[in-house]
Amino acid sequence: MPGQAVDVGPLGARLRDSQTTALLKAGQLEIMRVVLGAGKEMREHRAPGEITLQCMEGLIEVRTGGSTLSLRPGQLVLLPAKAPHSVRALEDSSALLTMCLRTV
Repeated sequence: MPGQAVDVGPLGARLRDSQTTALLKAGQLEIMRVVLGAGKEMREHRAPGEITLQCMEGLIEVRTGGSTLSLRPGQLVLLPAKAPHSVRALEDSSALLTMCLRTV
């Protein structure tokens, strides 16, 4: 709900028992907490709009456009609309995914 606080901090000890969850969805914006156990992967896919992926804890690997980028806690990456990408956890990890649902 607009005006309501949402906790997006690291899960810490709750990480292993957590799962990917939508935190907010509005007209043009969706924010999700992505939770991946070590070795788990989100297969290659495309988002309709731009996205950011911010590592909150653990270590994640983002593959896009023939390159691979490792993200540590506090780091984020911007991916363009419709760019094919995949995400793999090198350690138990959580990340904050912000997605633009509509393109202009």
